[in-house]
Amino acid sequence: MSAIARTDNSLVGRWWWTVDRWSLAALGAIIFIGAILTLAASPAVAERLGFDTFHFAKRQFVFLGLSIAIMFATSVLSAQSIRRTGMVLLAGSMVLMVATLLFGAEIKGATRWLYVWGFSLQPSEFVKPGFAVVAAWMFAEQRLDERFPGYAIATGLFIAAAVLLLMQPDVGMTLVVATVWAVQFFVAGLPLILVLGIGFLFLGASVGAYFAFDHVQIRVNNFLDPQGGENYQVSRALEAFQNGGWAGRGPGEGRVKEVLPDAHADFIFAVAGEEFGLILCLVLVALFAFVVLRGFNRVLKDNDLFSLLAVTGLLVQFAVQAIINMASNINLMPPKGMTLPFVSYGGSSTVALAFGMGMVLALTREWPGGRRPR
Repeated sequence: MSAIARTDNSLVGRWWWTVDRWSLAALGAIIFIGAILTLAASPAVAERLGFDTFHFAKRQFVFLGLSIAIMFATSVLSAQSIRRTGMVLLAGSMVLMVATLLFGAEIKGATRWLYVWGFSLQPSEFVKPGFAVVAAWMFAEQRLDERFPGYAIATGLFIAAAVLLLMQPDVGMTLVVATVWAVQFFVAGLPLILVLGIGFLFLGASVGAYFAFDHVQIRVNNFLDPQGGENYQVSRALEAFQNGGWAGRGPGEGRVKEVLPDAHADFIFAVAGEEFGLILCLVLVALFAFVVLRGFNRVLKDNDLFSLLAVTGLLVQFAVQAIINMASNINLMPPKGMTLPFVSYGGSSTVALAFGMGMVLALTREWPGGRRPR
């Protein structure tokens, strides 16, 4: 039996009996698996870079603890507070992205990070949840009042965010934000002819990115012709999956983490495959799918358009990020430098995802009689 009675009217009591506990459990399982994989993958990387053995693990545990607190704090908010939080996240992250372009350090040809008190901050990560909420707000407002220019505002915000992202450059993040905007626009009632137009626009933009950015061209060429270029990390990742088989080589027995520069980050899924096998990989895929499908199932019962659009955008972001990371690891698409949600090492990504999934939990809470606080 639950230790919290249904008659408990405290903040925690009301939260517990209205939040989706199945989604909460699935997210908790992903975070737990992420912690285990961080312990498995990061020590070899830390030692290779000259850090303390558990340097990355200790930092990631701090990020995960902070993220759990943020997820809970966000999940108790009302829809109105979610809108305000999204607006603050979007405005703050875009201001910091401008600061990053002006004062940030260039790493591997990209300017994406600001250094604050010994920590690296990637402001673009916070654009994703902020944009999903604010764009949903604008789309919903125009549906309620045709005189309100919500579609134009949402599109303008998307263009501004995309320009800042491409100036870094970060094509992968731009793809995620563009997907969120397009899906929300479609759900809000975009005519089919415009949907096709946006599809062709994205196709043209993808071709343009290939010719405009050298790193995109190299990754695509290596993906299309693995033998013709330097495809080192993906090749090692594929070997790791082969070595792992069904059940894996065992915790700590993997070797890919000793040679992959990003074994604790972008390629942590390969570490999971080698040490814990296909079984754990399928469990992770199932958990991600469950969170997304469960969220859609809950929000589709709601008659509030803002909640529908916001949850759709946040879940699409969550799903696309997971798909890109896992598909890159098994060579189904060119690498994008995208983290696996709550599993890969990365403070900015983990905290930003906590805001996003906390908002999903808040907007999918089921209140008695459907009387949700606005």
